[in-house]
Amino acid sequence: MKSKIKVSVLGGTGMVGQIYISLLLNHPWFQIVDIAASKKSSGKSFKEVLKNRWKIKTNFPDQINNLVLRDIFDFNSIPNDVQIVFTAAELEDKIKTQELEFKYANHGYSVVSNTSANRWTDDVPMIIPEINSDHLEIIEKQQKKRNFPKNGFVVSKSNCSIQSFLVAIDALNKSGFNVNKINVTTMQALSGGGIKIINDKNYQNNLIPFINGEEEKTENEPLKIFGKVQDNKIIKSKNLSINAFCSRVPIIDGHSAVVQLQFDNKVPKISEILHIWENYKSIPQFLKLPTAPEFPIKYLYEDDRPQTSLDIFNDKGMAVSIGRLKNDKIFDVKFFSLSHNTIRGAAGGAILVAELLYKQNFLKNL
Repeated sequence: MKSKIKVSVLGGTGMVGQIYISLLLNHPWFQIVDIAASKKSSGKSFKEVLKNRWKIKTNFPDQINNLVLRDIFDFNSIPNDVQIVFTAAELEDKIKTQELEFKYANHGYSVVSNTSANRWTDDVPMIIPEINSDHLEIIEKQQKKRNFPKNGFVVSKSNCSIQSFLVAIDALNKSGFNVNKINVTTMQALSGGGIKIINDKNYQNNLIPFINGEEEKTENEPLKIFGKVQDNKIIKSKNLSINAFCSRVPIIDGHSAVVQLQFDNKVPKISEILHIWENYKSIPQFLKLPTAPEFPIKYLYEDDRPQTSLDIFNDKGMAVSIGRLKNDKIFDVKFFSLSHNTIRGAAGGAILVAELLYKQNFLKNL
């Protein structure tokens, strides 16, 4: 790479946007040259808008103090050298967010979206790089169908809740032990709902057994991820059934899940599952992508692990931590899992997707 790939971050003032910025500042391949936000923030410097709103534990990024924020609807002010657009910008309704993402693609930008707007658009791949990198083949069909220019396309990443356990399922499936039923209860951190939820006193010292839309996402998104590209769309898997119950818990970061699995026919021994998980590697590890964890799954043998305060930053916050694997009296096996929801589950996961796009030559002439 002769020079770094120039990138833009949409929704850069929000929680996930700030995570994007913190992770991209010292990235070996990518360089932030543009940050876009609402019209209210546009025209102001990064420091002016965010100095008193910086929610990330890392130091405030002084090196971009003077970067002037752009209105997300202003296409004329985008620097000419921007090639990738990372977006965490959720508009007032999903249709408008979809349209915005496609407008950026139509202007020739490679859009990697953290929003839910296009996850169920049938020609937009929803990628967890370790699991379904093969779905990227639909990009060419998306471009042709929508008449996008050479580097214009939209790729989505999945909901943060399923990232805490889905690679564990993929590891078993790829080893010949096919999971056909999942019962999962998620305990999701406040940061998953954004800055407003973190600051809302109703969520502090409280547990709320409902998150709007989360159970539907948890039950359905894996079916697309484990699906297949057929004709000009992605067909969801018919071999998996998921039942989910999602709750919001009063911690800042870290989505946990209690997961029960049933296998199609052949049930692995506990020792076999542990061996599979501890040796699981996939495309991001083989390609040595900068954001990829060395081992996507970290198993912890202590009875009281994983814990959010101890384990969410395992392997740069990109590893899924698992513990308490045992046989189940109703299903076949059960376990407890944990991931960092705003790193692995959001910005870090999206950056990993962009790295994969680059290494697999989906970004032309770079």
